Amino acid sequence: MNWFTRVRNSITSLSKRSTEKDLWVKCPSCQQMVFAQEYEDNSYVCPRCGHHGRIGADERLRQLLDEGFEVLPIPDVKEDPLKFRDTAKYTDRLKKARAKSPHKDAFLVGSGAIEGKPAVVGVQDFGFMGGSMGMAVGTAFCQGAERALSRHCPYIVVTAAGGARMQEGILSLMQMPKATVMTRRLKEAKLPYIVVLTDPTTGGVTASYAMLGDVHIAEPGALIGFAGQRVIQDTIREQLPDGFQRAEYLHKHGMVDMVVHRHELKDTLATLLDYLAPAKAA
Repeated sequence: MNWFTRVRNSITSLSKRSTEKDLWVKCPSCQQMVFAQEYEDNSYVCPRCGHHGRIGADERLRQLLDEGFEVLPIPDVKEDPLKFRDTAKYTDRLKKARAKSPHKDAFLVGSGAIEGKPAVVGVQDFGFMGGSMGMAVGTAFCQGAERALSRHCPYIVVTAAGGARMQEGILSLMQMPKATVMTRRLKEAKLPYIVVLTDPTTGGVTASYAMLGDVHIAEPGALIGFAGQRVIQDTIREQLPDGFQRAEYLHKHGMVDMVVHRHELKDTLATLLDYLAPAKAA
């Protein structure tokens, strides 16, 4: 025991103070400590290195939509249809995820406007079981597309997922063609479908609605791909280039239309809506 600890323990009047939340955040990129309030005020972007942190669905909707938007209820679906169990029951994993989230699954839809222009925005929350795509996510995606069709306005989806939800097996994979059909309906109605790719967007989500947009926007440094880098290297037996599967690399090679800083994302979407939104009947 050092001298400071001995002195501190001998002073009985000192009481340990607790705070409601952590005051500091450690940037996963530059490893610098950032004051939590500063980090939050900067839209969860590190002010030191510009790293874009992951944010929840509610915060994303607040950043993109004008005030007064409507949050659509997450559709009810049959839970645990396969009675799946690995090291834990799927139902227990859902309960654990819901205890940490205000929502019952990983996809949230907001209906409102962006800089006064009507839009429906769907957001995947990586904090809920890695944003994995199950029946609830697929149904919520389609619900958002239906709302866009009924309002005759653009549909914007912000992706963040590790892929399909393995606990739902083939039922999770069936969400890929279901979501694809909805993107075709938007196209037939001549409504813009815009995808914002955030960190990470991988697996079955990348293989379906994440890469079917009319315009693809990515946040700086976002991991975007289907299979993991190690799997690809082991398969082709070649060293992959630096920055492989990152937003800037995909932009350079034509997979992404633009890489946009989070601070500029709402303005960029508003500009795109000006260009792409359907013209009003005279």
